[in-house]
Amino acid sequence: METTQDRASSQIIRGYVFALAATAIWSGNFIVARGVSEYIPPVSLAFYRWLTAVLVFTPFALKGLIREWPAVRQRLGYFCLTAFLGITCFNTFIYIAGHTTSATNLALIAISFPVFIILLGRVFFKEVLLPGKIFGVALVLAGVICLITRGELSALAGISFAVGDIWMLAASVIFAVYTILLKNKPADISLFSLQFTCFCLGLVFLLPFYLWEQAGIRTALLTRTTVPAILYVGIFASLAAFLLWNRAILILGPSRAGMVYYTLPLFSGGLGVAFLGETLGIIHLVSLALILGGILITNRTDTGK
Repeated sequence: METTQDRASSQIIRGYVFALAATAIWSGNFIVARGVSEYIPPVSLAFYRWLTAVLVFTPFALKGLIREWPAVRQRLGYFCLTAFLGITCFNTFIYIAGHTTSATNLALIAISFPVFIILLGRVFFKEVLLPGKIFGVALVLAGVICLITRGELSALAGISFAVGDIWMLAASVIFAVYTILLKNKPADISLFSLQFTCFCLGLVFLLPFYLWEQAGIRTALLTRTTVPAILYVGIFASLAAFLLWNRAILILGPSRAGMVYYTLPLFSGGLGVAFLGETLGIIHLVSLALILGGILITNRTDTGK
C-alpha cells in the first residue's frame, strides 16, 4: 500500500522529470533560433512563436478559460504582469541578444537565471541562504563554466561585454521574476487557464512591436526551413515546455526547479553531437559531475536531508 511519503516522493520525481523535459526542449529552441536568425528578425520570431502556441492551445484551453474567466478578470493585473515578462519580453530579449553578442557570453549569462531566483527569494521572501545551498550553486557554476570554456579558464579573461549581453542579462532577471510569479499562482485558476491567458496577453503586448519591426526594419522570410522552426518553437519550446516548467515549479518550487535549468548546456551539447557533428570528451564528463553534484547538494539543503 502506497504511503503518504511514497506519494510525496513520487510527486517530487515527477517534478524533476517535468523540469528536465522543459530544459531539454528549450535547449533545442536556442539551436533553432540561431539557425533562422538571418531569415527572421527577433521580434517577428517571438511573435510567430506565440501565435503558433495560441492557435494550437485554443481548442484545449478556451472552454476552461471561459469557465474561469470571472476569477481571471479579478486578477487581470497579475496576468498582465506575468504575460508581459514571461511571454512578451523574455524570449524576445534572447533573440535580440543573439544578434549582437557571442555564444560564450550568452551561455555564461543564461546560467545566472537560477541564481537570480535564489537572490530574489532572499530579498522578497526572506529565504535563508544556507552554506550548503551556496556551495551547491558555486559547484554548478563551476561545472557550467568548465563546460563552456572546455576547461580553458583563461578564455574568461578575453570576454568583453556587448549590447547583447545587457539584453541577455535582462532576460535572465525577467525569467527569474516570472518563475517566482508562477509560484504565487491563484489557487482557484487552473494551470491551463493561467498559461493560455498569459499566451494571449503576451501576444497582444507583442503585436505593436512586431508591426513596427515589419514596417521599419525587415520582414520575415517564411520558407521550408523557417516554417518547421517556427512550429517547433511555437508548439514544443512554447506550449509544451512552459506547461512542463510551470508544473515543475508548482511541485518543486522556484529554487529547486531553477537549479535543474543548469543542465541546459548538457542538453545543448547532446544536440550538438546529434545534429552538428560535435564530439564529447572528458571535460564534458567532469562538467556533468559538477553540475549534477551541485544540484543534488542544493536540493538536499532545501529539503533538510
